[in-house]
This record gives sequence, C-alpha cells and structure tokens, in this order.
Amino acid sequence: MRAALQAVQAIDSARCARGFDTAKKFLPDGLTQIGGFAFLGRADQCFVSQVQARTYANMFGLLRLTGAAPERQALFLRLDTMMAVCMPAGYRFVPDPEVVAGVLHRRSAWSVHALTCLVDLFAQAHYRQSLQPDASLDPLWQEVFQFHLKEESRYAASDELEWRRENAKLDGEARDRAVGDLITLIGMLDGILQAQASADAGYISRSGNRPLNADALARAGAGLLEAYRWQYLLCGLQVPHFSAILGSLLNPDQHGRIAAALAPLFDASSVPQVRV
Repeated sequence: MRAALQAVQAIDSARCARGFDTAKKFLPDGLTQIGGFAFLGRADQCFVSQVQARTYANMFGLLRLTGAAPERQALFLRLDTMMAVCMPAGYRFVPDPEVVAGVLHRRSAWSVHALTCLVDLFAQAHYRQSLQPDASLDPLWQEVFQFHLKEESRYAASDELEWRRENAKLDGEARDRAVGDLITLIGMLDGILQAQASADAGYISRSGNRPLNADALARAGAGLLEAYRWQYLLCGLQVPHFSAILGSLLNPDQHGRIAAALAPLFDASSVPQVRV
C-alpha cells in the first residue's frame, strides 16, 4: 500500500493544478448502477458518480479500521481531501469511525475476519470491473482507483488464512455466537449504507444542477442504496469463493442462518444475484 500512496502523491504533485476532472465520471457505471439514475440529466448522472466515488474512499477507510496499515488509511484520507477541493461543499460521511471501531472490537475475531474477507472479495470484483477502458472516466481517478484495488488484492490470501486459523480455535457453541456476530456486523453495514444513501441523495439535490423534488429525491436515495448494497455487500457475497469458505467452516444450520439473514438484501435488489 505504501507504493500506492507514493503513486497517488506523485500523481497529485504532477497534476495538482488540475486535480480531478469534474466533467467526467469517477467510477465505472457497473459499480454505480447508473442505469437507476436515468431520470436525471447527464450532468447530474456524472455528479452521482463523483459522489459515489467520494463515499467509496470513505467507506474503504471505515471498513479497514481493523488491522489496516497507516499507509492504507492515509491513501483513503488523501483521496477524500483531493475530492473535497473540486466538489461542492456540503458532503458528509455519516458514520462515526470511533463508534464503528467500538462495535467491531466488541464482536468476535471470527466475525471481523469474515467481514475482512468479504471486503477483499468485493474489492477484487471491483478491480476486474475497472479494467475496461472507459473514456468517460476521469483518468486520474481511474488510475488511483486501480492502484488502490490492486494493492487490496495482495491481502486476500493472508486474510483468508487468518479467518481459517481463528475458526480452528472455536468449538461449536463459540462458532454459533460468531455467526450471530457476523450477521450483526452485516446488519450494521447495511444500516450505514442506508444512512449514507440518504445523506448523499440530499447532497446531490442541494449541489447538483437543480434541486430534486420529493419524488426524484426518493428515487435518488433508492438508487444510491441499490448501488451501495451492490458495491459493499452483494458484489462480494455472490463471489462463489465466499460461499465455499462458509461451507467449509460452518455446519448446514449455521450456513443457513447466514443465508436467511441475507435473503432480504438479495430480494430487495434488482441486480441478478447468486445467493450465498
């Protein structure tokens, strides 16, 4: 990750006079689920992509609170700072990192390792989506985004190994509790996504080309929640390897508890999914 941070610093220094190009999108359409924003004009769809990118940087900083090297945290902070310069004032990242860290520390190590592996898997899926050349994306953001995701992929194997080591320490009763902790953490994450989608919809309404009426504001909030659930939950949950890990660590009843907890999220999504 130090290499990625140095690359961001070099890119920033070389192009600081221009920074990010706000005439272009920041994230690929497949990640932003931009089709759900067809009711907005092209300029506002571009702004939606930029808002999602800023939330993306903040979300990864939040999800990497446990065990993240300082360089990784610095990268996310730098990205947010760079976007703050070129975007309208008023953006707000809702969750309090200290509160989230407190919740994580109160849950079992098994559940935190499971969440970490989920983040690894959806980061890899995001990286694959970002490789397709797209002239509509800001080249600086695209370069930084790919650096970040490529670095994230380096940790996947070791994170999975840590999860398996932790699993080997547990008896059946402790593993039952750990499954409950994972369900709680996923619920917490979904609550964060709901709150951030609402906040981002309000920011888009205040700072876009035109204020949104009540119907358009609700549609924007729903579209953002759909995109965020895809980015930070469903995209990783549908990776076959995640289900395979769960199958190797859990008995059928424990696996079924997780599947039942996730079912409402899959049911609420319009994106075709492969269930856990």
